[in-house]
Amino acid sequence: MDLGDMPFGVFEPPPARFSERMKFLPIAYVVLAMLMLGSIYLCQHIFPLLTQKDAFHPDPRAEFRGWCQLAIFVPTTVMLVICYVRSILTHPGEIPEDPKWEYLPRQQNAAPLTVQETKRSGERRHCKWCGKFKPDRCHHCRVCRTCVLKMDHHCPWIYNCVGFYNYKFFILLLVYSAIDCYLILFTMAESVHRCIYDGAAAFGDLFLVFFGQFLALVLAGLVSAFLGMHLWLIARGMTTIEFCEKFVPKDGSSKAFANSLYDLGVFRNFKATMGQNVAVWFLPIGVPDGDGLTFLCDETRLTQDHDAFCKTPEPSQLSRPPWTLYGTERWVDQPIDSP
Repeated sequence: MDLGDMPFGVFEPPPARFSERMKFLPIAYVVLAMLMLGSIYLCQHIFPLLTQKDAFHPDPRAEFRGWCQLAIFVPTTVMLVICYVRSILTHPGEIPEDPKWEYLPRQQNAAPLTVQETKRSGERRHCKWCGKFKPDRCHHCRVCRTCVLKMDHHCPWIYNCVGFYNYKFFILLLVYSAIDCYLILFTMAESVHRCIYDGAAAFGDLFLVFFGQFLALVLAGLVSAFLGMHLWLIARGMTTIEFCEKFVPKDGSSKAFANSLYDLGVFRNFKATMGQNVAVWFLPIGVPDGDGLTFLCDETRLTQDHDAFCKTPEPSQLSRPPWTLYGTERWVDQPIDSP
C-alpha cells in the first residue's frame, strides 16, 4: 500500500531497549575477550614481574617495570570499560516527539531554505516507518527501528547505533582499546621471550602467553584500522553513512572525492564531535554542543564566528544565517548576505 494512502500514525513502534536477548551475544563475546586477555596479561606477565617468582628474572628492575606497566594498564582498562558501558547505555538521539516533525503525506512539504539535505524533487526528507520528517544527517536504522540523529552506523558489538550523543564515547572506546592492546603487545614480549628460552616453562603457561600475544596482535590491528578510519572521517566532517553514500562509487566507476558540506576544518570538526572543551576530550563525560537537528555548514563558517555561534542558547547549533529553525514556522526576513 502506498504511504500516501496510509492513515497517519499507523507506524510500527521501535522495540524496547535491550528486549532482544540474542543481540547480547556480541557483547558477551567482547566481554569474554577482554576478560581473557586481561587475565592472561595479569597472571602470566604482571604478577611474575611483581613477585619475582620466576628464576628468569634476577633483574631487580623487573618489579619496577611491573608496577609501571600495571599503573598504565589499570586506569586505561577502567576508562575502556566506562566508555564501553556509556556507548551501550547512551541513546544516540532520535527525532523529538513534536507535532512539527510529524509527516502528513498530503501536506505541502517543500523543504525550507535551511535544510541542506533534500530529495531530488526538492521535498523534505521523511521516514515512512517512523512517520516523521528527517533533519539533516538523520537516518533510519532498520535494526533499532527508529530514526537516529547524525547516524554513523549500527554497531552490534555495543547493541546500539552510533549517533549524535554517543559518538564521542565510541571513539574513546576505540582509543583506549588500542592503547590497551599495544601495551599488552609490547610489554608482554618479555614474557614471550622468557617462555621461548626457559626450558622449564610449563606447557599451559607457554600456551597462554602465546595465545594472549596473538589475541593482542589481532585486536590491535583491527581496532587501529577502525580507529584510523573514524579519525579520518571526523577530520573530514563526515559520518560513515555520508562517506558510503556520497563518496563511494556504487557502479564500479571512479568518483571524484569532494569535501563534506559539514567540513569546518580539522580542529573544529573534532570540537564538534569531542566537545568544545579540549581538556575533557579524553574523558567519557559531557555531550556534544547542539541538539542534533541542525548543524554548522561551510556557509555558516564563512558568515559567522564559530565560537559565538556555539554559545547561542536555543538551539546551540544552527545550519546557516539567517535561519529558520528546521521544522518550525519562525522565519527571518533579512536576506542572506554573500561572504
